[in-house]
Amino acid sequence: MRKAKVYFTNMRVNEEENLPAKLDRLLRIAGIANLDLARKFVAIKIHFGERGNLAFLRPNYAKTVVDLVRELGGKPFLTDSNTLYAGHRKDALEHLDTAYLNGFSPFSTGCHIIIADGLKGTDEVPVPVPGGKLVKTAKIGRGVMDADVVISLNHFKGHELTGFGGSLKNIGMGSGSRAGKMEMHAEGRLRIDAELCLGCRKCLSACAQSAISCRNGKSSIDPDRCLGCGRCLPLCPVDAIDPIESSSNENLNRKISEYAAAVLTGRPHFHVTLAIDITPFCDCHAENDVPIVPDVGMFASEDPVALDVACADAVNSQPACPGSRLDSNRDLDGDYFRRVSPETDWRIGVEHAVMLGLGSSEYDLVKI
Repeated sequence: MRKAKVYFTNMRVNEEENLPAKLDRLLRIAGIANLDLARKFVAIKIHFGERGNLAFLRPNYAKTVVDLVRELGGKPFLTDSNTLYAGHRKDALEHLDTAYLNGFSPFSTGCHIIIADGLKGTDEVPVPVPGGKLVKTAKIGRGVMDADVVISLNHFKGHELTGFGGSLKNIGMGSGSRAGKMEMHAEGRLRIDAELCLGCRKCLSACAQSAISCRNGKSSIDPDRCLGCGRCLPLCPVDAIDPIESSSNENLNRKISEYAAAVLTGRPHFHVTLAIDITPFCDCHAENDVPIVPDVGMFASEDPVALDVACADAVNSQPACPGSRLDSNRDLDGDYFRRVSPETDWRIGVEHAVMLGLGSSEYDLVKI
C-alpha cells in the first residue's frame, strides 16, 4: 500500500492567525474540500468529555470544522454514542446535559448534537464488517450510519486498554451502540489480585454492572458480570487489577479496528486529530492527569491509520513532562504509551486496520 499523506501544523500562532484560523487552513490544505459535501448529512464524530474532565477538545475546534463544512455545502452535526460504563453519558439525556455543561451547544459550535444510538443506547444498525475476523456484523449507532459523510475530530491521548485513543478508537468504539461496546469488550474480563488489594473500595464506584464486591477487606470481580470496560483499572492505587486473559487487550484493539471498518467502508470520510493535553488516560474519566508530553500540534489526513501512527510517532519524539506518569515510568518499554499502560500494544490495532484495508501505516508528513 502506498504511503499516505498526513498534514501537520504546530500550535504556534501570531497576531495575524489564531488557532481556529490555523486549523481551518490545515483542513483546506489537507484536502477536506475534495469531499462532496453539497446537501450531504455530515457526522462529525467527537468526544464531548466526561463531567469533571477538562482535557477534552474545546468546542471552538468543533466550530471551525462545522463552519468549513457549512461553507462547502454540507449539513453538519456533532455526534457520539452512549457509554457502557457508569458515568454521565450512558443515556442520551445525561449525554446531552454533559455536552452542554462542557460547552458544546448549537450556539457555541454552530450545529446540533445527535446522540447516535438514541435515548438508551439501543438505536443501532447491524453493519457487515468487510474481512472481519472477530466481528462479522457490527452494531453501530443509527445516527452515524444515517450520515452521508463521516469526519472524525479526535483528541489524541493515552488509554489504559488500547495504549492510546485516536481516530480509530474515536470512530470504532465511539460509534458502537451500547451492545456494540459490550461486544468489543466481551473478552476483556478483569480480575483483582487479592494479595495486592488494599480493600479501599475505589473500584466499586466505577462498575456499571455491579460486578465488583468487597468482603473481608478484599475486592473481587464476578467474571460473569464483568464486561471488561476497564473503568476500574486506573482507580486502583496499587495496580491490583489486570485482565484474566493476556490477549484481551489485543482483541479489543482488533475489534475497534473492525468496528471502524464497518463505519468507514464505502462512505466518504476525513480525519482531524489534535495532539494536545495528552493525558495518560481517556477523556471518559471524570478527571484528567498531568499531560505526559507537551502539546504537539494539529494533524489531518484522509487516512485514519496513517494519522494515528503519525500522532504516536510525534508523541514518542517529545520529552516527558516532569511529574507525569510517563516521567515516573522510565524503566519500561521505550514506547511512551506502553510505559504508561504496560499491558497494551497499540500497534496491534494499527496492523489489523491495515489488514482490513482501512489505510496505511506508512506516511509522508507534510508540515505547514
